[in-house]
Amino acid sequence: MSLPSTRQLIDALRPVQDPELHRSIVDLGMVRDVEINSGNVSLTVVLTISGCPLRNEIQQRVNTALRALDGVKDVALNFGVMTDAERAKVRELVHGDPASTAGSTPAQGHSQGRAIPFAQPGSKTRPILISSGKGGVGKSSVTTNLAVALATAGYRVGVVDADIYGYSIPRMLGTDRDPVVIDNMLLPPEAWGVRCISIGYFVPEGQAVVWRGPMLHKALEQFLTDVYWDEPDFLLVDMPPGTGDIALSLSQYLPRAEVLVVTTPQLAAQKVARLSAAMAAKVNLQVRGIIENMSWFIGEDKKRYELFGSGGGQLLADELNVPLLAQIPLIEQLREGGDTGRPISAIAPESEAGLIFAQLAKRIAEDMKPKKVFSAALKVN
Repeated sequence: MSLPSTRQLIDALRPVQDPELHRSIVDLGMVRDVEINSGNVSLTVVLTISGCPLRNEIQQRVNTALRALDGVKDVALNFGVMTDAERAKVRELVHGDPASTAGSTPAQGHSQGRAIPFAQPGSKTRPILISSGKGGVGKSSVTTNLAVALATAGYRVGVVDADIYGYSIPRMLGTDRDPVVIDNMLLPPEAWGVRCISIGYFVPEGQAVVWRGPMLHKALEQFLTDVYWDEPDFLLVDMPPGTGDIALSLSQYLPRAEVLVVTTPQLAAQKVARLSAAMAAKVNLQVRGIIENMSWFIGEDKKRYELFGSGGGQLLADELNVPLLAQIPLIEQLREGGDTGRPISAIAPESEAGLIFAQLAKRIAEDMKPKKVFSAALKVN
């Protein structure tokens, strides 16, 4: 039996992707010293950083690719680590030169000379802001489960946890590691097919974030420019309650963003949620629809109980002349999933809430493609 050549070995490794960068390990320059002797292959893979959390995954992928070749009996894989210069080259290859847009202004979709990719005319990513005028209505839960539902449907999805003071996305999504840093480029953790970034990865457990506006502005800028998102189909932004600095900053950074307003059926909540729609109107972002959360609860007697009243979501949708996109029931499993990092969209997609999130994702992705002209639907009194 003839043995594969070095070139054939390298070609077999070309489809193998780095799990975080989603690029060929050959194209990234990670494969070195490939040799074969009597059917035994030896090679070195240089990791982007020491202690790479996905080293075992890379090893498994390399072994699988090489052992599939006729004549390969065994694989001896050694690991090394890239130099600073090599990491800088990788960063430029996948993320561009951070100095290439120097001199641009925030109004042009840049900040301090770095391009915000989602603001560029050619961007294929749909930024969607999940907002409300108050806390406690379930924005983070909706964001997490909608993101997972979109990923399950085959879309590439990123989530920005913009609730700097009350971050919760890492716990709800169940990410089990921190971002990896390559030459000042952040690789966001991924769970259930969703990549996410949050200030929660950088703040010690139990420590409060006490920042003024400029620091919030800078953090959001870095979330959008320094994170390697790899052009997702959707970028969901879990907004903080209210209409303050973060909302203003994001309207500048993401001028093409669409807004989904979350409310509960309670009329008092609807009146406050209206304020986030008013904010969107003031900064020329389009409200695309309303999501009503905690709409009902099914008791052990199989009866439906509207614990928070009824009609708030539809009333707000009618007032803004936008659709009521979904009514999400109050389910214990939905709450438990947020605490354990097991979103109901992932672990119980056939449940009542799981099906609603799947339908919501389909409606947003297929029926609500963005219009070329954005206009505010709300008249502010």
